[in-house]
Amino acid sequence: MTKTLLPEDLQPPDALPMPAVRTAGRPRLKVLGTEITALGEVQRRAEEDLGIEVEFENLDFLSAQRKAATRPEAYDVYDQCFHNLDIVWFWRAIQPIDLHRIRRWDEVTDLTKTGRIGPNASFGHGDAPVTKLFVQPSQSLGPMPSRWISMLPTVHNLDSFAFRPDVVNGDSDLAASWAALLDERWHGRAALVDEPAIGIFDAALAAQALGEVTFRDIGNMTTAEIDQLIDLLDRRRRAGHFHGFWRTAAEAADMMADGRTVIQSMWSPGVTALRRRGVPVAEAVPQEGYRAWHGGLCLSNRLSGRTLDVAYEYLNWWLEGYAGAVVARQGYYVSIPTRVRPHLSAAEWAYWYEGEPTPVDLPGPDGTITVRAGSARSGGSYWQRASSIAVWNTTMDEHNYLVRRWTQFVGR
Repeated sequence: MTKTLLPEDLQPPDALPMPAVRTAGRPRLKVLGTEITALGEVQRRAEEDLGIEVEFENLDFLSAQRKAATRPEAYDVYDQCFHNLDIVWFWRAIQPIDLHRIRRWDEVTDLTKTGRIGPNASFGHGDAPVTKLFVQPSQSLGPMPSRWISMLPTVHNLDSFAFRPDVVNGDSDLAASWAALLDERWHGRAALVDEPAIGIFDAALAAQALGEVTFRDIGNMTTAEIDQLIDLLDRRRRAGHFHGFWRTAAEAADMMADGRTVIQSMWSPGVTALRRRGVPVAEAVPQEGYRAWHGGLCLSNRLSGRTLDVAYEYLNWWLEGYAGAVVARQGYYVSIPTRVRPHLSAAEWAYWYEGEPTPVDLPGPDGTITVRAGSARSGGSYWQRASSIAVWNTTMDEHNYLVRRWTQFVGR
């Protein structure tokens, strides 16, 4: 079956180039992305280290993807995830990245380059970054190494779901399986992330763990499998199982903070926000494995000359360690962990990467304390967590069909 890449209403880009970096004075770089990495701490340090101005445009996943595909003149760097690459690459809205201009490429972790971080690690279904990393001779994307890549791999994580330990009374079974998301005990107090290429997998892992749905390939469902899963979820929704659906980490944190939910899809910034507010929250370690994702930086196809040089400087800066330390403080990893370590305290490195209990309070990206002394990160070390991947965030062959069914399900 041929993969359908484009929403029906997308039109090819036709705008004229608009240079984003001034030819005189202090260069300015426009970065289009999401809340994952559009952090003030990153922006300020990049400007200081590189002698440029950085302008972040922070949109939700779908809006950022649409703008990246249709308006490459509106940004210089597109900061997004590998599973969102198909549309922007199809339209040639981004240009290949020359590895000869990436200083630290040899240090990038095997999780990105091969899909596994160790010999016994699971590869995971779906869009592992290596499957869309290298530009092939046909100009398609694939795993065969070449001089050119589609996206510079940077931030990634191993996601599960979160729950309120103070409400569930220490139920040890809750953290052990994705099935908890559909457990009747939490009727009316559960929520999912409203992004079809992400939320569908939280739901699929839960339904599969309960034995209610099986998949030939959970990372690439057939229309019949999508129908079966969405029909199951819709029955639960109409019965009142789901309190709602969220699109941003802030929305997710609000739902749990005010008691509307007990268990739900959750991203690390949401957990950080809850801890900053003093709300008890725990991240599950599901036996089925994590839902993984990997982000990175792309270059607009309109870049050339000095503009392109500045963009490459920014890409290389991301691999030097400081930015990785900032995102580590909200629970994210980067593709060269060894470069991050000197920018973290010994206690921070031990907690975020080694999975050890911290003897002291630890700050979030903005300096506010978010981790209390005595805490240990769920799931263990980075290498333990990255060895247990069930599925990657994915744009499936039947993505357009999934989007239509998902939209019906969430009631948009």
